[in-house]
Amino acid sequence: MQAITDTKHLTVQTLPPILVLTGEDVGQFEWLKKDILNKIGYDPSDLNYSYFDMKEASYDEVELDLVSLPFFADEKIVILDHLLDVTTAKKRNLTDEDLKQFENYLENPSESTRLVIFAEGKLDSKRRLVKLLKRDAQIIEATTPKEQEVKRYFASQAQELGLQFEGDSLDQLLLKSGYDFGELQKNIALLQAYKEDGQITLEDIEEVVPKSLQDNIFDLTQMILKRQIDQARNLVKDLRLQGEDEIKLIAILLGQFRMFSQVKIFSEEGQSESQIVASLSELSGRKVNPYQVKFALRDSRRLSLSFLKQAMMTFIETDFAIKSGTYEKDYLFDLALLKVANSV
Repeated sequence: MQAITDTKHLTVQTLPPILVLTGEDVGQFEWLKKDILNKIGYDPSDLNYSYFDMKEASYDEVELDLVSLPFFADEKIVILDHLLDVTTAKKRNLTDEDLKQFENYLENPSESTRLVIFAEGKLDSKRRLVKLLKRDAQIIEATTPKEQEVKRYFASQAQELGLQFEGDSLDQLLLKSGYDFGELQKNIALLQAYKEDGQITLEDIEEVVPKSLQDNIFDLTQMILKRQIDQARNLVKDLRLQGEDEIKLIAILLGQFRMFSQVKIFSEEGQSESQIVASLSELSGRKVNPYQVKFALRDSRRLSLSFLKQAMMTFIETDFAIKSGTYEKDYLFDLALLKVANSV
């Protein structure tokens, strides 16, 4: 992944006059921000470093620091965090006058100041400020990588950490972590602490890695198919308390039932499990996890295509009703679960 490559050899000595970290991949962005601060030796008690949270700081304070001379060194480092004014985010923290002053500074920056900007989100290329940064700064962008890039990176990282993934355990880790960079970093650390010998099995993944939303939806699907309504309601209640929205839950459930339909159709056409994996991978444009197909084949075997079509239609209609504000969304969601469970 290019952003990580760009920061690999970064040190306080190699820090460019202006460095900008941006990007829409939240997990990767946050990890890179911590990594950059660590590599440049940021210490809040060191007077040669100045940190400003741009959600709270006034630009007058920032500018004073940008142009002032360092205390005990030839250069100082000024860090501007959450500078959303250079992104497409609607929220603005600086006035037009502040932005104009900052542009003026960038036209003639202090030679004794190195500037580090953290701006989560997408840079707004229409702004003159961004054009100046693109002209004069080193910009590192945390873009969402392809799944194969994520797998290659974490396979390499695991090797550096002395971890060996047996069989399909790395694929299962990627799946349970949702291919999210931040989650994968945390889960790799958990596995490293859990297995001193570094040998990671599928059982270790199930034992150590916390349940993801996808795992919970898988459990919810099983409860629906077994008509375990009370258990399903309790799980949905827990997911709501965790901040999960009904529309998001419907989207994942719909994907689960679509998978059931697809594997059933391919299976009835005579395709083997491995052929179904290949067919679904070709359809989706990404490598489908074989374990998803294995479980979908098992669970869809006793389900009819007419039931699966009706279940998907129920979720689609519920999604529309929620977005239209027909009734309370929790009522509509619970009603959808009952309809699907009672039609199994």
